[in-house]
Amino acid sequence: MKLVLYRAELGLELLPGLLTERGVVDISLIVRPGHDGQQTMVNLIEDFEALRPQLEQAAAQGAAAPLDQVSLVAPLPRPGKILNCIGNYWENRERDPAPLNMFMKNPDAVIGPDDTIELPTLAALQSFMHEAELAVVIKGPAKAIDPADWRDYVFGYTCAIDVTARGEGRYTWPNKPVMSWLGKSFDTFAPLGPCIVTADEIVNPNDLHVRLWNNEDLRHDYSTSDMEHPVSEILEFITQVMTLKSGDVICCGTNHEGLGYLQDGEVVRIDIQGIGEMTLTVSDPLKRNWERGVYMGADSTNHEAVRRHRPDLERTLK
Repeated sequence: MKLVLYRAELGLELLPGLLTERGVVDISLIVRPGHDGQQTMVNLIEDFEALRPQLEQAAAQGAAAPLDQVSLVAPLPRPGKILNCIGNYWENRERDPAPLNMFMKNPDAVIGPDDTIELPTLAALQSFMHEAELAVVIKGPAKAIDPADWRDYVFGYTCAIDVTARGEGRYTWPNKPVMSWLGKSFDTFAPLGPCIVTADEIVNPNDLHVRLWNNEDLRHDYSTSDMEHPVSEILEFITQVMTLKSGDVICCGTNHEGLGYLQDGEVVRIDIQGIGEMTLTVSDPLKRNWERGVYMGADSTNHEAVRRHRPDLERTLK
């Protein structure tokens, strides 16, 4: 199933729904309401198995509103935690895997489909970039999980764009760039959506096609099979550190091949196989400009992202 949070036409209330081929089906009378949209979706995650028969009936028979009559919002508008892998892709390089590492992103930075990425005006900022990522939605509590049981703690998946400011939030120590959360956590820098697809719909999260377009120019174009550390390993790692709760989000990192700048007036669209796509616009009050196209600097390797070479296997995908 594909679960959404939305506003009906001319409505202000956030409603839980099912995204179907017929449109969006209202399930607000089925789901235990929360004090806000986030809590309603957490309730849906925690009660899902008990509600499944009613939800399946609603998906098949419930009245559906056409997509042009509703406004989808981020399916988790204020997660308790957003955790992001650093790198985590081979990126066409023959080397040993980098150690798994993560950072936390500001949950208040979440926006959703058709929203606007607002670029901040701090003078220290040099540029802004998109990073398309698969995001895992947790069903908790999850603590020190056995990697054999990782699927028990994955409720579903959604699309994420890890918007990144270059300049502020990065520093040198000593003579080596180090990531800080600051450059990742400006308001609007965590687009999520358009839906949560339940885990049973995704056979293997490490075999999905991820793409992102900027003004219809294809930028990111990679498979999640290229992860250095798969979803199971990520969950094992982070639950040794902290307890994950229902509605927490883990972003699995990005293949930097295809990384590019974001600037005023551009339209970005992310699509992940089996989940769906969402579109956002970019606004910059200062109207700054950078070279369009794929960035080929320190954070990129080769835009031919379908070619990958691993220490244990060399293969070419066609």
